Amino acid sequence: MRQLTKNLRRTIALLALAMVTTALLQRAVAQDQPDQDDPPSRVARLGQIEGSISFQPAGESEWVEAVRNRPMTTGDKVWADKDSRAELSLGSAVIDLNSNTGISFLNLDDRTVQIQLSSGAVSVRVRHLDRDDVFEIDTPNQAFSISQPGQYRVEASEDGSYTVVSVRQGEGESTGNGQTYTVHAGQRATFEGTDTLRAQVEDLRGSDDFDNWIDTRDRRYENSPSARYVSHDMVGYEDLDQNGDWSPDPGYGNVWYPHVNAGWAPYRDGHWAWIDPWGWTWVDDEPWGYAPFHYGRWASIRGRWGWIPGPAAVRPVYAPALVVFVGGGPGGFGGNVGWFPLGPREVYVPSYPVSRGYVNRVNVSNTTVNQTTVTNVYNTTIINKNTTINNVTYVNKTVNGAVTAVPQNSFASAQPVSRSAVRMDARQIAAAPVNARVAVAPTSNAVLGARANTANRVAAPPAAVANRQVVAKAAAPPPPVPFAARQQALAAHPGQPLARQEMAKLRPVGNPAAAHPMVKQAPPGKPATPTMGRPGGQPANPAANQPANRPGNPPAGNERPGANPAQPNRPNNQPAQPNNRPEPNEPQPNNRPEPNRPQPNQPQPNNNRPAEPPTRNDRPPSAQPNNRPEPNQPQPNNRPEPNRPEPNQPLPNNNRPAEPPARNDRPSAQPNNRPEPSQPQPNNRPEPNQPQPNNNHPAEPPAHNDRPSAQPNNRPEPQRNEPAGRPNDRPPQNSQPQAHPAQPQPQPHQPSPEDKKKQDEQRKNDKPNR
Repeated sequence: MRQLTKNLRRTIALLALAMVTTALLQRAVAQDQPDQDDPPSRVARLGQIEGSISFQPAGESEWVEAVRNRPMTTGDKVWADKDSRAELSLGSAVIDLNSNTGISFLNLDDRTVQIQLSSGAVSVRVRHLDRDDVFEIDTPNQAFSISQPGQYRVEASEDGSYTVVSVRQGEGESTGNGQTYTVHAGQRATFEGTDTLRAQVEDLRGSDDFDNWIDTRDRRYENSPSARYVSHDMVGYEDLDQNGDWSPDPGYGNVWYPHVNAGWAPYRDGHWAWIDPWGWTWVDDEPWGYAPFHYGRWASIRGRWGWIPGPAAVRPVYAPALVVFVGGGPGGFGGNVGWFPLGPREVYVPSYPVSRGYVNRVNVSNTTVNQTTVTNVYNTTIINKNTTINNVTYVNKTVNGAVTAVPQNSFASAQPVSRSAVRMDARQIAAAPVNARVAVAPTSNAVLGARANTANRVAAPPAAVANRQVVAKAAAPPPPVPFAARQQALAAHPGQPLARQEMAKLRPVGNPAAAHPMVKQAPPGKPATPTMGRPGGQPANPAANQPANRPGNPPAGNERPGANPAQPNRPNNQPAQPNNRPEPNEPQPNNRPEPNRPQPNQPQPNNNRPAEPPTRNDRPPSAQPNNRPEPNQPQPNNRPEPNRPEPNQPLPNNNRPAEPPARNDRPSAQPNNRPEPSQPQPNNRPEPNQPQPNNNHPAEPPAHNDRPSAQPNNRPEPQRNEPAGRPNDRPPQNSQPQAHPAQPQPQPHQPSPEDKKKQDEQRKNDKPNR
């Protein structure tokens, strides 16, 4: 009994210890999990701009000129106008926009990338997907969900009637109107219809100019030397290669030194913009100015600024600006706002609502820092709401030229810092308070950014495209609240963004189904079977597989314009496409009948008369004259069908010589009764059912096409069928073709058989006399 009681006590103690351990682990895990107020740890960077690119911030109606390095998040829109292209990077994925393309982020957070593609073409390179990640591209008639890392291209027609999905690598699923279709690697799927989603799948076609541009951009990531020193999820690392050098340092590890002029300092060439939910965000002007200003730390090393990234094995967390503010607000110095970059092992304190776990992640992923230090700063600045930092020594505060300052009104209106910077001496800097948050309320210009003066004076998508609804599989969050609706609340707490609960109160109360009018939720779908095309990208019926209203822009997926050998409406003076010339002695499809097989309604060959020499099609293009009539035009040398003239063709003139027969190099049986070409033979009997020639004029000698000057175009004559069984021998070279019908030549008198017999007897009788 005593032993049983001892075992029971031991069991209870072990259970209690296990419960305490579990509670501690759950608490630690909870600290590392995103809170509902935590912002996403990633954004999209507008990295590459070519041509006319326009940008519309979340919740706003004005379009402004886009600037490079602008962070983009949920609700932001971008438009690439004619002959323009842009690239957005997410770290784990890259999104390329072709010309006349508009996209918006319906949702962008740590688990979801949901893109609204109203019109145009985008290419998406997905490097990795976690198990619960959602990557979706929504068009007017379907939602395409990416299920594997790979290369994808999605095109939405200008009128919204069809979508083309091309999968180079990976796999995805298209959903629309209760149907789902799976698209595999190497396939190109065309989805038509809005009420009923129809799909045709064929093999992937060749690359076009957009694909080649994408491949060039992708090589910058694959061959980047900087990828050895940073996480591959860090946005913008590929731009460091050509703009600086890496060098090891015994105190900081690998350090990147930018190629800059003397007197340069971090966070000086750019502007401040207001981007929810982070608030004040730095947008740098340098082409490489993204990664070093949203990740890592800066240090002055032997008089030179160097950037130290965080641990390469840790996925980095985006920060709007890794700085500490000096002055700002009523307690600032002379109405100015100043800042300087954080140094290695210094704690970043967000000015926006965050959890303890977020503060840990944003710091440990961007520098080497003790978590105890992070916790102490969090308790002081966020829990106790003491934004003024008095007990921390920042190394960069005392570096000559490290502090940059501008007037508050310049800061609040997104003016370029380099134009409005003010000089501060060391005594002012030492006396100014250091703050985690700058107490300056934003203006509408801060939301639009440095190009606010271009509002509504730039290219924008057509109204039909901008207002077009798309089909979505994943539920999209409500649209962002316009700045005008939250400006008063932001002014009440200068410099601090609104929490999600406060933002929700500013949204209009109404029907939840109408909360996002630009999105149509797709019903659950069932797998459907698409129509399969032929291998090599050639559908069984090309005409039937093309949408009736398919516009010329955007071009077909993965198809270079002009690659189609069939060129309608090609001018007469334009040569045919290279390599499309028929090979000699090869049968050409659809331009002549089968050998030894008469064609319907065609005259049969008369073996008692000289056979027509075949038409030659093996002459080089350089020998081709350029004066042949266009297809479907009256042909000067076409012979009418038996007993019925061709439409719109003049009736045959029996007083004119017969047409010269065409040549054909197709091998066939050679008749043995063919006379020598040098001996023109009269045609004493008419062809069956053919108009009778005028016997008052002899027939034309057969035309021969052996000379380049008289060679017709090497393309087959349209609407002309030639009889089978023609010989293949070439006439003598001395037979000269004529550009015009030859003049009739008198035919020599042919003696009758009786006369020939008498002549032979006469010659025999004359021999002895000789």
